[in-house]
Amino acid sequence: MNRQEEFVLRSIEERDIRFVRLWFTDVLGTLKSVAVAPAELEGAFAEGIGFDGSAIEGFARVYEADMLAVPDPATFQVLPWRGDSPGTARMFCDLQRPDGSPSFADPRHVLQRALSRAADLGFSFYTHPEIEFFLLQHERASDGRPVPIDDAGYFDHVPHGTGHDFRRAAITMLESMGISVEFSHHEGAPGQNEIDLRYADALSTADNIMTFRTVIKEVALTQGVFATFMPKPFAEYPGSGMHTHLSLFEGDTNAFYEAGAPYQLSRVGRQFIAGLLVHGAEIAAVTNQWVNSYKRLWGGGEAPAYLTWGHNNRSALVRVPMHKPSKGQSTRIEVRSLDAACNPYLAYAVLLGAGLKGVTEGYELPPESEDDVWSLTDAERRAMGIAPLPSSLGRALEVMERSELVADILGEHVFEFFLRNKRQEWADYRRDISRFELDRYLTRL
Repeated sequence: MNRQEEFVLRSIEERDIRFVRLWFTDVLGTLKSVAVAPAELEGAFAEGIGFDGSAIEGFARVYEADMLAVPDPATFQVLPWRGDSPGTARMFCDLQRPDGSPSFADPRHVLQRALSRAADLGFSFYTHPEIEFFLLQHERASDGRPVPIDDAGYFDHVPHGTGHDFRRAAITMLESMGISVEFSHHEGAPGQNEIDLRYADALSTADNIMTFRTVIKEVALTQGVFATFMPKPFAEYPGSGMHTHLSLFEGDTNAFYEAGAPYQLSRVGRQFIAGLLVHGAEIAAVTNQWVNSYKRLWGGGEAPAYLTWGHNNRSALVRVPMHKPSKGQSTRIEVRSLDAACNPYLAYAVLLGAGLKGVTEGYELPPESEDDVWSLTDAERRAMGIAPLPSSLGRALEVMERSELVADILGEHVFEFFLRNKRQEWADYRRDISRFELDRYLTRL
């Protein structure tokens, strides 16, 4: 037994923890949980906890159903919303097959495998997400539309508003679980909020995002409101994204930094961005995995719909921010396409894989886009060589299924299940008769 495992067992005894929840996600990023008694943990560390993988979407076929959940002691945290005593804690798990080999269906393993490939090239991968979401009233309007908790806008200060109390409670809870928060504020749409997590390695960030989504929903319930990470719940307001800042490090050195270069961006940084642009359409189904995700991308409101990059251009897919130009360690890039409803393990794996493809293949970065891409005509965009992101989930799947890169990053099992599940979602959507169709056609045709 290692020191981290000993620390967990000692903490459980000292803090009167009676239940330990073992967390993992399915391929779509839905959080799964099984509670075990503290007495079972020593065996769980050594041998894992068995469960039926065939009962969870995308994990295993019936004839290969036996799986093991092995808790990662480094992720141990007490769940503050479950009360002080007796307490409840959680740990994320790595999933294994009975022979002890990693499960190819485990999204956490997909990211770990991508990080190992980066490590083989001498790189570590860091991420910093800006997570947007809506706070809504439980009761909907008479026409069935959701109702925001306020009518505030970007950075608005709402005295005694529910959003203030909510963000204070949520941040307090997150930080009590070791998740550091950098900023929080009201976003541009009514009821829309943003909380930014501090930089961390990509695996820790993905774990933190899964915890973040749970905490936000738990706190919302205590405040008498409802939280959603749906990318675009309102047609008339901007959607919710998860802009993520990325950087590669070689040891303690920022591989994206080069003194004196344009925007202090090194050749590695430029090649990484080029990889994201070349393969951006291929990975879109993973970074934006829902039918509704494309309503946000193609709904304006500074959401990126084209494969461009720039410095101060918030319509671009990739932006190079310059918050602290005198500090080389702060050089990074911002990917603006993600939404918080993605599976963060898979999303960060494909972003890393696409960027590293640009580095290893020596991709050349095209000229930056200084124009608001949305304001250009189709002809102007074609003349400038600006290609679009997929306009729908269906189109994104068509591009992804031809991608050898995404198949390699995700692995055959996850790749095939993801495509199969999302094709069904797209088919269900296409069969549905929308309110738009009923309102427009029912009485006039």
